[in-house]
Amino acid sequence: MNKLMLIVAVAVLTGCSAKGPVLYPNAHLQSVGEARAQQDVAECEELADRYVKSPEGLAAAKSTAVGGAGGAVVGGAAGAVTGNLGRGIGIGAATGAAAGLVHGIIQASQPTPVFKNFMTRCLQERGYDVIGWE
Repeated sequence: MNKLMLIVAVAVLTGCSAKGPVLYPNAHLQSVGEARAQQDVAECEELADRYVKSPEGLAAAKSTAVGGAGGAVVGGAAGAVTGNLGRGIGIGAATGAAAGLVHGIIQASQPTPVFKNFMTRCLQERGYDVIGWE
């Protein structure tokens, strides 16, 4: 079980890195400098967080529930074969729920297309040229 917790922790830490816009070094970016550009990105992100509704919490909860149910089925089948149905269901449900939660968190940490579009437009209105996300 400790090995599972280590895998979950690593997946959460590596999967939750936020993505951000990549700016083309056009004349505006060169004139305002990197520090001002990062401030503008942060301001656009704050606006996007305020105006773009995203169902991240619901998605993570749904993924956890689906993972738990799937894990219970698989664990129950394994438990029936080994003669310990209850324990198999419990272990399977816990493992499936943990995997589902990690999957939900990773999915929720990625910006939605609407969020990206909002950020791109906000930055374009400020004179920047967004060439992608990473």
